[in-house]
Amino acid sequence: MKSKRKVNAPNGTLKCGAMMMIALQVFAGLPKSAYAQTSAPAATTPIKHVIVIIGENRTFDHVFATYTPKNGETISNLLSKGIVKANGKPGPNYSLSAQFSAVDGTAAGTSTYEISPQSKSIYSTLPPALAGGPEAPTVAGPAPFTTLKVGQLADQGLAKDYDQFLVTGATGIAAGKVDTRVTNATNLREGVYQLSGPKMPYDAYTQSPVHRFFQMWQQTDCSVDYVTQENASGCLNDLFPWVETSVGTGSNGAKLPASFNNTTTGEGSASMGFYNMAQGDAPYLKELADKYTISDNFHQSVMGGTGANHIMFGFADSIFYTSAKGVAAAPPTNQIENPNPQASTNDFYDQDGYGGGSYVNCGDIAQPGVPAVTNYLQSLKRPVKPNCVKGDYYLVNNYNPGYAGDGSLYSTLSPFTIPPTSQKSIGDDLVAHNVPFKYFGEDWDLYVTDPTESNTFDEYCNICNPFQYQTQFMGTQAARETYMADTTELYEDIDTGNLPPVSVVKPSGFNDGHPASSKLDLFEGFVKKIVDQVKANPALWNDTAIFITEDEGGGYYDSGYIQPVDFFGDGTRIPLIVVSKYSTGGHVSHEYGDHVSLIKFIEKNWGLPTITTRSRDNLPNPIQKESNPYVPTNSPAIGDLTGDFQFSSK
Repeated sequence: MKSKRKVNAPNGTLKCGAMMMIALQVFAGLPKSAYAQTSAPAATTPIKHVIVIIGENRTFDHVFATYTPKNGETISNLLSKGIVKANGKPGPNYSLSAQFSAVDGTAAGTSTYEISPQSKSIYSTLPPALAGGPEAPTVAGPAPFTTLKVGQLADQGLAKDYDQFLVTGATGIAAGKVDTRVTNATNLREGVYQLSGPKMPYDAYTQSPVHRFFQMWQQTDCSVDYVTQENASGCLNDLFPWVETSVGTGSNGAKLPASFNNTTTGEGSASMGFYNMAQGDAPYLKELADKYTISDNFHQSVMGGTGANHIMFGFADSIFYTSAKGVAAAPPTNQIENPNPQASTNDFYDQDGYGGGSYVNCGDIAQPGVPAVTNYLQSLKRPVKPNCVKGDYYLVNNYNPGYAGDGSLYSTLSPFTIPPTSQKSIGDDLVAHNVPFKYFGEDWDLYVTDPTESNTFDEYCNICNPFQYQTQFMGTQAARETYMADTTELYEDIDTGNLPPVSVVKPSGFNDGHPASSKLDLFEGFVKKIVDQVKANPALWNDTAIFITEDEGGGYYDSGYIQPVDFFGDGTRIPLIVVSKYSTGGHVSHEYGDHVSLIKFIEKNWGLPTITTRSRDNLPNPIQKESNPYVPTNSPAIGDLTGDFQFSSK
């Protein structure tokens, strides 16, 4: 499933001029000591090492639907809301998860995209659950492998006893066909359903729902007409299967296929499935939640998918298309999003495909799709600024970064590549203040020699590395060797106590937990290897915080509150687990946060400035009332995660 890692051709933000580009290229080529303008600042907390591990595509409810915290702690999930029972069956408030079909297009008398269509009808029966992922094991990859020996050669990033999952979980069903492993797959009720069951083990590959930018805005169905005191954003989260079946991953400019129906996109109602921790699913994540701190109010920072969310994590902002001179420019026409429905269709977008549309000039209200989102933001009781510069075409989905692993331009390999950027990231501030950091991407070493990922063992995620988009960190070999590494080096650094203060860790496609191409138990095994290794080094464990999260919800349903902070997001809730000797006790934090909260923690911990004057790390910490602990009263606001620790008691 390499399509999510590189994009192939299909069958004030800083205005970076030429002088700035040249200056930053020179800056990136300096020896490490020449970066520092000041001495390394001391950490403001006992945390001297931060490790951020980012998995793929799971919402909070999808994983923690039936999790029960220790006595004295409260949680917002499907079980606590009475949507489901601990056995996974519908609860007394099951209707809260009810999903609707809608009409957006000619039949509704409109030719423009809507994030909250008014013509809605509740499903009596959901579209069928459809299968996805490998139908059978393969000899040489990708996983699952036919033999454990080959699997262990391909993947050395798992904790003990997890290698066995490299050869299991094949579906036995062609992708896009009815998933007969799901109980009542063709006769599902109108809301959520338990994914695991008698015929569907937790250790199984499953379908991946759509998770693109404009699709996710529609899935969450946000409107001021639905605003209440408890739901200040008016997001109903009730159009997930409709978006899956009406447009799916997009048209890429093609016309609506003949005989189009609710299985044509190959997804059905995959978005409504959840795992059941109360029945043993996700056991290691549950173990961590019981021992440490989790958040039930942490969110993907951008509506949509992998690339845009990793970019927001790195930059606290979106990045935009530039010319060869490094100034804002218009991208090729077929790469500009146009979610307006095609004539005589119900929501089948004019231009939105994996290799096609991905940029939006959201500073121009006349651009397709922009009015629906911007007008909603501006109509809220506390109006939200889109934070878009007119003329800047921002990347809102997945395109290849500007550079391949060897420093060559990725545009020589694929036209669907955002040009290199010199926009500032958290990496720039860490370097400028002499706080060492490194991006550890699993399979990086192999990827450097195999930029097209033709080797079946090469599952490095190029779109996941925010620093791979930057000239500063990719423009010279010295910079690449200083700031980019494989996870094999991470394991060595942990063992030897040479870990940099800030480590960003990304598993390969084998281990990232992405539906259809990976499994959640493989992500658990990847995380456990790192946690166990850190704990085995007492000196490192004494001053380390490990943040475990996802890049985004993958298009899965979630029942939690969503706070709009700008044009790009936020999106659905995702898991966040904080593992540290200072975060023990099984606490559930309700502080509102998103990926940029991780940046805010790093900045506060080392006394760093915000990245730019417009980056999202300038937002204040949230003020949340006890009567409604999930909704910031000073919106838009995101926390800095310092409340997830108990420093004074250790």
